[in-house]
Formats: sequence, C-alpha cells, structure tokens
Amino acid sequence: MTESLLLDASVWLAALDRDDRYHDAARAFIAAAADGTATLAALDLTLYEIANVAVVRWHSPVDAERLVQLVFAACLGTLERIGAELLNVAAELASEHGITVYDAAYVATSRRRSWTLVSADLADLVSRGLAIPPDQAVSTG
Repeated sequence: MTESLLLDASVWLAALDRDDRYHDAARAFIAAAADGTATLAALDLTLYEIANVAVVRWHSPVDAERLVQLVFAACLGTLERIGAELLNVAAELASEHGITVYDAAYVATSRRRSWTLVSADLADLVSRGLAIPPDQAVSTG
C-alpha cells in the first residue's frame, strides 16, 4: 500500500526551486510517485497558485507550464476539484483555526480523503498541527 500525500502549492514550487530548503524533499515525493511508493494529490486551486508564483514572482511562464504539467502527470486521478461542500467546510476550518480559506481547503480535503497534508507553510499550517513539513513526510513516508 502506498502513502497518499496531498501537497500544497509550496511543496510543488519547491520541486522546481533549487534554492528552496525543501527542494530535495519535494523531488523525493515525485520520485516516490514515479516508482509507486507514494500517491500524490493536489487541488485544482494548486494549479492557479503555482502558476501565479511562477509567472508573477519568478517571471517565468515556462516554469508555470512545467509545474502545471508536473502536477497533472503526478496526480492522475487525485486532482481534487473544489466544490460548494468543500468550500463550506474550508470556510468553517478557516474561521476555527485563523487561516485563509485557501489553506483550509487543503486541510478539508486531506481530512475528507484521509490524505497526509504536506506543506512548507510552517507558520499557518504546520505550527497548528494541520500539516507536516516536507522533510518530515520524507522521513516517515
């Protein structure tokens, strides 16, 4: 049985950013998915988040396309669409934990699907016990 990991945008971005402290861990997730020892998942929201960072911050539409294609390839059958029900749960979680609805959508999905949420968002998700950091997921996965 493979472990199912819901990666938030920060982890997908780290996979392409060699200067990111979680770059190696993010690449390890992709390798694990390729060899069948992990199942990766993402939200449709993730595609917008990663493309936005690549285009606006990195000034690289090419990297945006690479990242989007990476998510599509790695998440065949596990790319979750945000619907009204999930959005309502996310809004409740956001209010309860004092986080954004975007972050709460990841939490809601990870709980609904029993996936481990992996995030580099130490301040908002990891510190609240809502996600684990990439380096911890690599060591336990």
